Amino acid sequence: MREQHRPAPTLHGPRRRGVLAAGAGAAALGTLALAGCADPAGGGGGGRPVRGGRLRAAFAGGGTNETLDPHLANLFGDAARAKALFDKLADFGPDLAARHRLAASWEPDRALKRWRITLREATFHNGAPVTAADVLHSYRRIADPKKAFRARADLEPIDLDASRATGKRSLEFHLKRPTAEFPNVLAAFGTYILPADVDDDFKKPVGSGPFRFVSFRPGTSTVLRRYADHWDGAPYLDELEFVGVNEESARINALLGGQVEYAHELNPTTARAHQDSGRVNIIRLKNSAMQAFALKTDRPPFDDKRVREAFFLIADRTELVKGALSGAGEIGNDLFGKGYEHYADSLPQRHQDLDRARALLKRAGAEDLEVTLDTSDVAAGFTEAAAIFRDQAKKAGVTVKVRTGDPDSYWSDILDSGTMCCYRSGAMPIGTHISQRLLTDSTTNATKWQHKDFDELYATAQSTADDSERQRLYARMQRRLHAEGGFLVWGFADWIVGTARRLRGVRRDAPANTLDWARFDKVWLA
Repeated sequence: MREQHRPAPTLHGPRRRGVLAAGAGAAALGTLALAGCADPAGGGGGGRPVRGGRLRAAFAGGGTNETLDPHLANLFGDAARAKALFDKLADFGPDLAARHRLAASWEPDRALKRWRITLREATFHNGAPVTAADVLHSYRRIADPKKAFRARADLEPIDLDASRATGKRSLEFHLKRPTAEFPNVLAAFGTYILPADVDDDFKKPVGSGPFRFVSFRPGTSTVLRRYADHWDGAPYLDELEFVGVNEESARINALLGGQVEYAHELNPTTARAHQDSGRVNIIRLKNSAMQAFALKTDRPPFDDKRVREAFFLIADRTELVKGALSGAGEIGNDLFGKGYEHYADSLPQRHQDLDRARALLKRAGAEDLEVTLDTSDVAAGFTEAAAIFRDQAKKAGVTVKVRTGDPDSYWSDILDSGTMCCYRSGAMPIGTHISQRLLTDSTTNATKWQHKDFDELYATAQSTADDSERQRLYARMQRRLHAEGGFLVWGFADWIVGTARRLRGVRRDAPANTLDWARFDKVWLA
């Protein structure tokens, strides 16, 4: 399944083949900060890293749709391969703040419209240095309107015609408007840097990542080898093999049987069955996917903010997490980005209050309200969440009719039609979430939240250089969304992977699609 509207950087709900979708339709799989860096027990404990060996990692395969072009990556396996073979100027840390990668530094002018980038001394696998010309070529390729690269919209703030190299390892990006969080653009999903002489030939790809290409059989196997001259240090592993295994049951069985050492995308039932077995390690990447109901604020009944607040108070979030996510997650508070940079964690946690919900509905003249809730099996837990909320709403005198849609067209169907739907999103910065989903001209605005004063507040935040003042503006925006927005965010799902006991160094604080998710250059086999 591929969502029909543009996915955002980081990951939406994968279905049977692990499709990445991080944006309004997407996927991101992608957040949280837990104590500890390397996996303390999972991965077989800590210990001194050792070199050598081949790690076999099982991902859901995409058959002939798999690609080595990092700008076309649409599957989790594609994304993990891209990370191993290529690198970006920046990437996202556990809190979704941008971290330096190929960019050693970035510095804006006072107007926040010109950003000077200095590249670190890095080389491609053929020994050629990574230069400003390579960066500009890569970004112009992504932005080509004749191509369908998912990161094109992320690069929209850049005036690539005016941007220029100022030296072999330095360049200046000219922006169309002030952008305080421009490093998030550099970290956007899929913005990998290619050599300037590479366009569409990826039979033997050359990147600047920690592993170099050996072989590729789409849907079956990809073999990579350590790049000893990588700028961030050579990987501990000799080789890395990506193995295509579509069925979740087959991935866990391959892990149990010793055919692989890493199994991506396990379900909560599998995790519970094996987490205390001592045979494998179960790693839960917290806050990796927002779980919500999207209420369309431009049409009845949700054009009345009292009705929206009533629905916020109808939700028993603990029951939804337990029933729809099998407990593999934590409750939400009607805001995106729990645990991320700029998240308004000082707002009071909202809990079920049926008496107040009934009173609000009565005040709004909606005592015998009937609402249709659109859902689908497009993502795990959607149909379960719809049924649970239907029963919860009944206690407040609201009739919820559940309508199950076609998974292949679900994301495009719910973008403009209906009044309420199941919704999911992966990791991305909170500012990106706002710009893609909550501004009047946002292309994936599923709640139809359209307020010019809110747009202006966001523009002010983006033109504010002072971090503390920008934080204050984000808090103000989130207070309003918490009070009267259209996202009923009931939970945040864990992303679950399994590893062999002898695999060490796997990070537990890495939501899907962030820097340390599926990062195999810093793990080792004991």
